[in-house]
Amino acid sequence: MGNFLLFPLIFVGAIILFASFFIVKQQTAVAVERFGRFHSIRQSGLNLKIPLIDRIAGRLTLKIQQLDVIIETKTLDDVFVKLKVSVQFVVIREKVYDAFYKLEYPHDQITSFVFDVVRAEVPKMKLDDVFVKKDDIAIAVKRELQEYMSDYGYDIIKTLVTDIDPDAQVKQAMNRINASEREKIAAQFEGDAARILIVEKAKAEAESKRLQGQGIADQRREIARGLEESVEVLNKVGINSQEASALIVVTQHYDTLQSIGEETNTNLILLPNSPQAGSDMLNNMVASFTASNMIGESMKKSNPKKGDA
Repeated sequence: MGNFLLFPLIFVGAIILFASFFIVKQQTAVAVERFGRFHSIRQSGLNLKIPLIDRIAGRLTLKIQQLDVIIETKTLDDVFVKLKVSVQFVVIREKVYDAFYKLEYPHDQITSFVFDVVRAEVPKMKLDDVFVKKDDIAIAVKRELQEYMSDYGYDIIKTLVTDIDPDAQVKQAMNRINASEREKIAAQFEGDAARILIVEKAKAEAESKRLQGQGIADQRREIARGLEESVEVLNKVGINSQEASALIVVTQHYDTLQSIGEETNTNLILLPNSPQAGSDMLNNMVASFTASNMIGESMKKSNPKKGDA
């Protein structure tokens, strides 16, 4: 009979003994209550409690958590936009009691504060400013949450505005504006390129004309030298300057006719080009030279030097 009662007592004792121990995982905190009243916070590892007296009230993770909040609000220029705000937070190890007992639904509280801050900040901005100043919105959200949630044992690690989604029609309008702006810039670049081409072409033509003029001047200078040498050679054989000049002109006239005749596709016509043209040109030149010499002699006689007076 005694042995029959001993086995149940041993079994109940073993259950109580096993119930006295519990394990807390890494990065987790456990709140233990004694007769319904807070007793202690247990950290990771093997822990002991009094069976039937102490009980585990709850567990809190000490890992960093993230809450994504989507808010729809209106901007200063009356555009409705959806923002996705990601809040990263963690339970402060030294304030596990406050996090467990003071705040029952931390996610709901954080969501309410995010809504309040975003709907207070975004209506002050135009749509373009919302994209540019999204970091300012995130900082404002973190500042407000940090000040409030720290009293409840939560630390706000970071807040991020991860998405800004305007209305579909607004996005299409923004795309059209962007495309028009890019086309405007492209047209300006094309205009500048065309202007540069015109300026450079004008510069090239001016330089070409300058070089062409310089070449013509050099050519005429060399022709004059050649004529001078030819006249000197003819003078040495007894031909005076007037006859030599006339002979050279006639020779050049026939050389020109010969050059024109050698070109089969030329449209150049030299007038006059009759056989008597050379003779007439020679007579005219001789008459001109004679008249010019007579005029020169007459001017010398009519204007004597002062020394002769």
